[in-house]
Amino acid sequence: MALGGNPIFNGKNFRGATQAPPVPQAYGHNNYGHNNYGQPGYGQQAYGQPGYGQQSMSNDQLQQMYNRPAAGPAETGRMTFDDVIVKTAVCLGAVVVGAAVTLSVALGLASMLMIVGALGGFVLALVNTFKKQPSPALILAYAALEGLFLGGLTRVLDTMYPGVGLQAVVGTLSVFAVTLLLFKSGKVRATPKAMKFFMIAIVGYALFSLVNMVMMMTGLTTEPFGLRSGIIGVVIGILAIGLAAFSLVMDFTNIEEGVRNGAPERFSWTAAFGLTVTLVWLYVEIIRLLAILRGDE
Repeated sequence: MALGGNPIFNGKNFRGATQAPPVPQAYGHNNYGHNNYGQPGYGQQAYGQPGYGQQSMSNDQLQQMYNRPAAGPAETGRMTFDDVIVKTAVCLGAVVVGAAVTLSVALGLASMLMIVGALGGFVLALVNTFKKQPSPALILAYAALEGLFLGGLTRVLDTMYPGVGLQAVVGTLSVFAVTLLLFKSGKVRATPKAMKFFMIAIVGYALFSLVNMVMMMTGLTTEPFGLRSGIIGVVIGILAIGLAAFSLVMDFTNIEEGVRNGAPERFSWTAAFGLTVTLVWLYVEIIRLLAILRGDE
């Protein structure tokens, strides 16, 4: 498990469900007459089944059992990559629907809906992160609210810098595709050393963002993006996009381990939620960087 990345995947519920089961001790019998797999030893009966030396099935029945195809994750109620892909697509569809609403209304109303989406999305993000079990309804509600926020943000910035919204969408999809290809090829991995650098960088970025927000709210800076203007804003923006991209790598790692370790199928919603959160962050960073670059022209 790639700890230290997306808090959604690092929550005890998803982490506990996707951890590999403990490896049993060497095969044999313990002091209580049972073997180390928790089953009675030879000659003992378990739940009324015959012991060693007795036969409950004919040879033909046993052969038919052995010839049956092994049950896959879908048949045993376990998370699969297809589950995650489908549910992520549904979440992104909800984002698109929410964004379409704010993109189709007047600018003033779009700005109000953007605030509603930002606040509501933040609240539901916390709720979904700390829920013991994933709730598809709350996850889709979060996605729709984030759509309102992203649509409003795009509407405002696209009015100031025409075309920046489409560029941000293309940029987000491009970063996602490249990151996924690099991860699948094994060229980019969430190694312990990379995780240390990520944690240092993300803490520093969070502190900078907090200071910048306070300065903007108190009027200590009048720039549209506060301290994130000019060359400093460009450098910080590139760093933030890199952090979001590496967060995707950690999301992919957690999903891969969840599938490998047989996580319950319902946690595919958690995986879809985590990917949606990271993609929203990535889009915001890209459109902000593009707006900064356009503002310096």
